[in-house]
Amino acid sequence: MKITVIGAGTIGGNLARRLSEAGHDVNVAGARGHDAVAAEVLAAGAHAVQLDTAVIDRDVIIFAVPFSVQPDLADLLAAVPEETVVVDTSNYYPFMSGPVEDIDNGKVESVWSQEKLGRPIVKAWNAALAGTQQTKGLPAGAGGRISIPVAADSAKARAIVMQLVDDTGFDPFDAGVIAESWRQQPGTPAYCTELGLDDLAAALDAAEKERAPETRDRLIAHFGSLPEAPSLDETVAINRAAFQ
Repeated sequence: MKITVIGAGTIGGNLARRLSEAGHDVNVAGARGHDAVAAEVLAAGAHAVQLDTAVIDRDVIIFAVPFSVQPDLADLLAAVPEETVVVDTSNYYPFMSGPVEDIDNGKVESVWSQEKLGRPIVKAWNAALAGTQQTKGLPAGAGGRISIPVAADSAKARAIVMQLVDDTGFDPFDAGVIAESWRQQPGTPAYCTELGLDDLAAALDAAEKERAPETRDRLIAHFGSLPEAPSLDETVAINRAAFQ
């Protein structure tokens, strides 16, 4: 497939690399221009492009940018055909992006994103830590594979992105429609806990919408109080313990 990744940071760069390795035609556009895209991101064949041309003639566009940047990208999608699949990998953290009143009052984050971008989105790759995505992908069929939830209102778009999740080394899980995507956002049992398919299904079912923001903020405060940054495995263990 012809895929563009907007954002060449830790998550975007990894997705560009993994999808290139899987044989896709990948363009990647970074915030600081195509010359600033790291060589390792391009090593498997991805092409660094300018932002204004990045979305031309693409099957899938993946936004791997901060949540707060999304309203600034709507114009980029204005001329993109309706059949182009748009994916969002971001998460809402008020301390990073500033508070968003609608979301704080209960609007689902991905519903807000769709409104700001002016088109339907697929929510994927947001519920796994960058380190998980970089180091724990396994070939299809391998035992112990971690699962990543994928939500979208379009069953076709959801299926396309589920295949791409598989291509990046993870078992895709059909998480249903965007209105239910809060179940894979910060503060829920499915978020950054490295679960397999069966356990992920149970975690999504166990999510409590009203409690998620409090749990999200409590975990952020806890991580901020630690004397040093925890390892990847320690971070996952802390996230899991919040729901035990």
